[in-house]
Amino acid sequence: MAYDYDLFVIGGGSAGVRCARIAAGHGARVAIAEERFWGGTCVNVGCVPKKIMVQAAEYGQWAEDAPAFGWDIEMRGFDLAKLAAARDAEVARLAGIYRRLLEGVGATWFEARATLAGPHAIEVAGRRVTAERIVIATGGRAVRPAISGAELGMLSDDVFALKSVPRRIAIVGSGYIALEFACVFRGIGAEVDLVYRADLPLRGFDQDIRAGLKEALEAQGIRQHTGRHLGRLDRMGEHLLLNLQGGDAIEADAVLFATGREPNTEGLGLPSAGVACTAEGAIEVDEDHRTTAPHIFAIGDVTDKLNLTPMATAVGHALADTLFGNNPRRASYRNVPTAVFTSPPIATVGMTEADAAVRGPVDIYLTRFTPMRHTISRREGRKTLMKLVVCQKTRKVLGAHMLGEDAAEILQGVAIAVVMGATKEDFDRTIGIHPTAAEEFVTLRTRTREAGVRAAAE
Repeated sequence: MAYDYDLFVIGGGSAGVRCARIAAGHGARVAIAEERFWGGTCVNVGCVPKKIMVQAAEYGQWAEDAPAFGWDIEMRGFDLAKLAAARDAEVARLAGIYRRLLEGVGATWFEARATLAGPHAIEVAGRRVTAERIVIATGGRAVRPAISGAELGMLSDDVFALKSVPRRIAIVGSGYIALEFACVFRGIGAEVDLVYRADLPLRGFDQDIRAGLKEALEAQGIRQHTGRHLGRLDRMGEHLLLNLQGGDAIEADAVLFATGREPNTEGLGLPSAGVACTAEGAIEVDEDHRTTAPHIFAIGDVTDKLNLTPMATAVGHALADTLFGNNPRRASYRNVPTAVFTSPPIATVGMTEADAAVRGPVDIYLTRFTPMRHTISRREGRKTLMKLVVCQKTRKVLGAHMLGEDAAEILQGVAIAVVMGATKEDFDRTIGIHPTAAEEFVTLRTRTREAGVRAAAE
C-alpha cells in the first residue's frame, strides 16, 4: 500500500519535534501536527518560563543580601507585568525555533488537532492522510483534585497568565511543580501556604534531601501543612477558603493545585488503531516504545515512564535513528540526572540511599555546610547538603545528591562520572576547584554511615 507519509507524528513538543526532525533528516517523508503550541509544555507553560520566574525570585534575594557585601541598594518592589513581557517574548522565540527546525528539514507541519482514524489513517485539519508509521507524542496535562470547588483554583498553566502577584497563595502538592512555585511566589513577595499529604516533600527523592528541603522551606517562611487532605474550596467574597479535612481552613487570594499530571490521550482515537493504555491511563509501550499496534509508537510524557524533557528528546532521537537511520538503539532510563529549582535548588543522579540499600551494602558519604556566600549574608535556610551513595563491593558511586545553590550546574558534570561507572576512588583522586561548593564532592573522605548490610546478609 502506498502511504502519504513514511511517518506521522502527533504532538509538537520536545519528543515529537526531535523524532520528526531526525527522521526527516534520514530521508523519511514526515508530517507532524500540533494543536496548541510548538515546543509543548516545557517551552510554553513548563520548565522554560518557570525557570525565568525562578531567576526573578533569585534576584530579589541577591538584592536583599547585597548590603552584607557592601552594596547600598534600594528595593522598590517587583513588577510582574515587566517580567511577564520578557518571559513571554522568550517563550515565543523558542516556540518559533521549533517550527523553523521542521521547515528546515522539509517536514510537513499542521497547526491542528490530529486523531487516529484507523490503523494507518489520521484525521487532521479537515482531511484524512495515511502513514506507514505513527508516533504519538501528545504529552501530559495538569489535573484538578476531585473536591468540591476545584474549578476555583489554578493549575500550573494558569500561573503564566497572572497579571499581579497574589498577596496570599495556597499551593497544594509536594512534587517539584508545587515546590518550585512555592519558592517563586515566596521570593516575589507572596505569603505561601503549602499543603501536602506526606510528612516530607518530594516523594521518591533521597530522604536526606527531602528533610533538608523541608527545613529550607520553613526558613524562608513557607508555611507547610503536612499530613493534610483536602476538603473543599469555597469563595468568600474576593478571597478563597481552602478547607482541610479535620476542620482547619486556609484563607488565600489564590489557590494553585499541583497535585499531578495525566497522559494526554483523551479523544485521540486510540481504540480505532488498536492502541491500548495501562490501568493508569498511559499508552502502553514495550522497551522499543512500540504500542500494541506494531507500527505505532508512543514517546514522552504520554507514556508516563520518566517525565523529563531531555529524556523525551533522547527517546525521540533514538526512535528516529532506529526506524529510519539504520542505527537501532535505545535511550537509557538508568542514571538520568534531574533537578528541582526550589530555593535552594536540588539536583540528583542515580540511586537514592533507600533504593541502593535494597540491593546490598552501601557506604554513605554526606556533608552539610553553609556556603561562603551565606557565611557573609547570614541568610537563614541556605545550608548546602551533598551526598554520595557508594557500593561497598564495587566501590562504584551509585548515586549523587545535592541540595544547595548551583546544584543543577554542579550535578550535570557529576552525572557524567556516575553514568560512566566512576568509583569513589575516582572521585577521591580528582583535584577540587577551590574555593567552590563543588569541590566537596571530591573531598568527601569520611564515611558517614553504611546501609543495606542486613539486606545483603539475608
